[in-house]
Amino acid sequence: MNQLNRDQVVARLKQLPSLPSAVTELLASFSKEDIDISQIAHQIACDQGLTARVLRVANSSFYGLQSRVGTINEAVVVLGFRAVRSMVLAVGMSGAFRPEQCPGFDAPAYLRHCVAVGLAARAIAPLAGHNAELAFTAGILHDIGELVLASNFSPQYVAVLAYRKQHDCFLVEAERDVLGMDHAEVGGLLAETWRFPDSLHEAVADHHAPAGAPASSLADLIHLADAMAHALGLSRQPEEMLMPLDRTAWNRLGMDQAKLATLLPQIERSMEETCQALSG
Repeated sequence: MNQLNRDQVVARLKQLPSLPSAVTELLASFSKEDIDISQIAHQIACDQGLTARVLRVANSSFYGLQSRVGTINEAVVVLGFRAVRSMVLAVGMSGAFRPEQCPGFDAPAYLRHCVAVGLAARAIAPLAGHNAELAFTAGILHDIGELVLASNFSPQYVAVLAYRKQHDCFLVEAERDVLGMDHAEVGGLLAETWRFPDSLHEAVADHHAPAGAPASSLADLIHLADAMAHALGLSRQPEEMLMPLDRTAWNRLGMDQAKLATLLPQIERSMEETCQALSG
């Protein structure tokens, strides 16, 4: 089977359907100093499907609100713009792909793993000096390259999944051996195509090789959250493997085992309801 190349992937990415206008506007908001929050809230509210999913997340135990919010405006007032932006990006982008056409791709396990990484990243972020909501978004989206491959290069990705099972290796190793590139690189190409802010771009593209990213990026944090999620086995995949932790990322974050251990109950406690809220 022929391997993929960068130009081939970029050409396919340019053929993807447009993102919802609210998602596009929110991506652009990272580079704007003056943001018309009311206009963006109105755009989100006009998309009924997106609004329903965002409100499910807002009213889940993840945010622990004392009373339910019924509109996007209420969510912005109660939770803040950054939190709502995080939710919209998380549900709006992941819903743009249809990986079910790829036999063997475990979509529920994919969602569970990304939620686990998002929750872990959100919990670790304050300890590492990062914004918790942006970290959550990055965690949810970190493996979006897998969705690109499963949705748009299904025959090739079936071969990747078969290779992984046959050789009992990490997914990124199977992708590199079969395709000549991995989901982090593909995710980085998607981030360029959809004009992610640098913070999200680096988290997606460099989470398997964080030492090559700037020390201030989210790549270290998402790498650690990814390793934690795999160690906890929250995706419920029987073949899940422990991911080696990059020492540079660990040292730059200044973490220790005792700090991380205190976060585990919080992550596990929020898993089920957050998965349900994001499942669409």
